[in-house]
Amino acid sequence: MKFLKYYIIAFVVLVLDQVTKWVIVNRLMLNESRSVIGEFFQITSHRNKGAAFGILQNQRWFFIVITIAVVVGIVWYLKKTIDEGKRLLPLALGLLLGGAVGNFVDRALFGEVVDFLQFNFEFNFLNPPVYYTFPIFNLADSAIVVGVALIFLDALISWRREAKENAKSSNQEGGDVQP
Repeated sequence: MKFLKYYIIAFVVLVLDQVTKWVIVNRLMLNESRSVIGEFFQITSHRNKGAAFGILQNQRWFFIVITIAVVVGIVWYLKKTIDEGKRLLPLALGLLLGGAVGNFVDRALFGEVVDFLQFNFEFNFLNPPVYYTFPIFNLADSAIVVGVALIFLDALISWRREAKENAKSSNQEGGDVQP
């Protein structure tokens, strides 16, 4: 039962991801954009047959096999972290699981991932001005990024906790020694 909430998180991510992708596919033509916040944030119907930033295009079976291995690893590690009483790390793994499965469904069923969140940056203070469009992504990608960030945060918190405990035990041991 203690695992259920993390699987619910993964399921919610999966459902939100798939629903938003369905809306994009059914409401926008491929490469069509709709402004949300001027030129800065747009919804753009895009397809990606590769990984992040469009790398490794047309490697569908590679991604399917890798994702299956990753999902199995996440499920195993999720159980392990919950058994150890961790809280932040299982949340991160739930987000990773939902995001990985969301993109897996696209690759397995359609051979490509539906992306739609587009951010454009304009650096007017440079001469000449620089314009940068961040690679288009989706909710599954966002959940994966947040999950990875939470893993780093958990690692940092654990490292600081261990450092404090080590310093405390060193001080206690050193305090008992008489010159």
